[in-house]
Amino acid sequence: MKVYIFPVVLQVLGILVIVAEIFIPSMGLLSLLAAGLIFYSLFLAFNDISQAAGMVFVGADLILVPILIYVGIRALAASPLSLQRKLSSREGVISQSPDLDAWADKTGEAMTDLRPSGMALIEGKRLDVITDGEYVTAGTRIGVAGVKGNQIIVEKLE
Repeated sequence: MKVYIFPVVLQVLGILVIVAEIFIPSMGLLSLLAAGLIFYSLFLAFNDISQAAGMVFVGADLILVPILIYVGIRALAASPLSLQRKLSSREGVISQSPDLDAWADKTGEAMTDLRPSGMALIEGKRLDVITDGEYVTAGTRIGVAGVKGNQIIVEKLE
């Protein structure tokens, strides 16, 4: 048996395990296995074959591994394993709660320190609120300055 076949087989297995890591979430275990296979094949190439063969293996790894990772990620994006559906407002998806706009121009009291976010009691209801970066101590009178996204933005009242 030729001395270079085993390192080549290890290289191919290492690359296949890298591609498998893209599709199978393993918390890095498959990446460690792939690195071990590739480094052991490099060790064998440098020790059993020659320095020049080892450098060819390193060059092939530097070219093939990034290309295969890129191709694997592109394949993952097109595969049924990824989310293909885009959520849009035309389909009725709303990212902002529609009832938050009703809190505009209301007043209340900070229940916790707002640094800049915390809890407030506005018209008898506990709400998560945020300031524009201003520190507000608990018990301070506040007013709703606006609603942006899912955030109720408040300001200190004088």
